[in-house]
Amino acid sequence: MLIVIELIEILVFVYLALATIYVVLFGIASLFPIRKKKVTADKKRRFAVLIPGYKEDNVIVGVAADALLQDYPKDLYEVIVIADSFKPETLKKLRELPIRVVEVVFEISKKSKALNKCMSVIGDHYDVAMILDADNLMERDVLTKINDAFNRGFFAVQGHRMAKNLNTNIAVLDAISEEINNKIFRKGHRILGLSSALIGSGMGIEYSLFKKTMASVDSVGEDKEVEMILLRSGFKIEYVEDAYIFDEKTSKKDVFINQRRRWLAAQLEFFRKYFFDGFWCLIRYGNIDYFDKVIQMVQPPRILLAGTLFIVSLTRVLFHFLNPELYPSIIPVEYWLTAFAATIFALLLATPLKFYNWKTVGALFSLPTGFVLMIKSLLRIKGASKRFIHTTHGHHHEGESKPK
Repeated sequence: MLIVIELIEILVFVYLALATIYVVLFGIASLFPIRKKKVTADKKRRFAVLIPGYKEDNVIVGVAADALLQDYPKDLYEVIVIADSFKPETLKKLRELPIRVVEVVFEISKKSKALNKCMSVIGDHYDVAMILDADNLMERDVLTKINDAFNRGFFAVQGHRMAKNLNTNIAVLDAISEEINNKIFRKGHRILGLSSALIGSGMGIEYSLFKKTMASVDSVGEDKEVEMILLRSGFKIEYVEDAYIFDEKTSKKDVFINQRRRWLAAQLEFFRKYFFDGFWCLIRYGNIDYFDKVIQMVQPPRILLAGTLFIVSLTRVLFHFLNPELYPSIIPVEYWLTAFAATIFALLLATPLKFYNWKTVGALFSLPTGFVLMIKSLLRIKGASKRFIHTTHGHHHEGESKPK
């Protein structure tokens, strides 16, 4: 029995230690500036700004109106709302705007279905598909900056998505989590020559490439599957750090759980689906980008990583002082403490300075709650990757986290 316990401890430590090394490596890398490629073209592309929404009556009209305010030439972008299960009065208000409304109806709604149906209707006279969520607001220069990235030779570009509301402790933690992910999985990766991760919104992809890729996608984690396909095909994904897209952060616990269980379920599904292929492409073709993305799929969320290391480290320290012979550990206590300290160090490095304030200090008291919610999400992932789980939105831009 002791051998089994020791083996489990070794496996858990190796898994968490590798995850720690990963966040430390890319966290440190994110401290350096991104070197931009030279401009290879001087072209203004035609954008299809696609905004799929499911029962988003509370926010969609304001989001659509805001999307019209870009400083990009008006004749070179079209705002297209993909309306799934909207109220008649919402559709009426949308049609009063100079935008295009594509109504869709599905027995089982999915973002991938909505995007595919829309692109089959609107035609192919676009150069870039710019994807927004139904609660996203763009800074006025986002399309210009995304277009500039295409002029540097990229076919897929992720903008900097950030919080537009900090109204609860959960929302603050969610906002910090997204910024940490921006540093580790987007900026840090680009600095080391790897692709940025896609988020699912605030991203621009060459239109014909996106349409072709999406045609084979029918999952609730459509952004991750698109990313897998692009990386396997050898495309490099750019990250534009100063192209700001504001996104509503989760304020309610039940919404947080539903959102995270969907994400976790999609990650595990794609890890199982792509692991061996990713490993083969690494060995056969040297496709590090693709394999790195597969490994990302099995990375523990940062709050779970830090929380688990804290609990195990504290437990090992207590056992060590109480009776080390009665509670033996094959992994020295110092190793657990080092992994925990390194993880906290990396997360602090990746947290923007604007979050070093008293509001964040207050939110930190909700970290145990966040950890418990993540555990609940993990325990409820069964079947979450097979069906659509809607995240409701209702906040407008409060301006409190807008960059100055």
